[in-house]
Amino acid sequence: MRLVNRKMILKFLGKLAAGKRQDRDPADSLEGVTYKGFTITPMPTQDRGQWTTEGYISKDIDGASKSEHFIRVDTHGARDQAVNYSILKAKKIIDEKGDKLFKDK
Repeated sequence: MRLVNRKMILKFLGKLAAGKRQDRDPADSLEGVTYKGFTITPMPTQDRGQWTTEGYISKDIDGASKSEHFIRVDTHGARDQAVNYSILKAKKIIDEKGDKLFKDK
């Protein structure tokens, strides 16, 4: 039996949840935070009264801009909390994966 790729499962679950979340307003995105050569852009969205932990991690590699969306199950009562926690989670992802984050891109 073939194992299903974790990334595929998370993408599928994200698409299922997308119908329940409010549409993103581009004005909701924040300026990026630089960390170890990566740019972290937190983009929490409100979902049923709570704010999600999510955003984008990007980096220029060999002259090409690479970007990866991340979302975690953690939710927060205030947007500022979600922004701060999204940045912390993104830093952890960068520490764990580094440039391998964009391997399949």
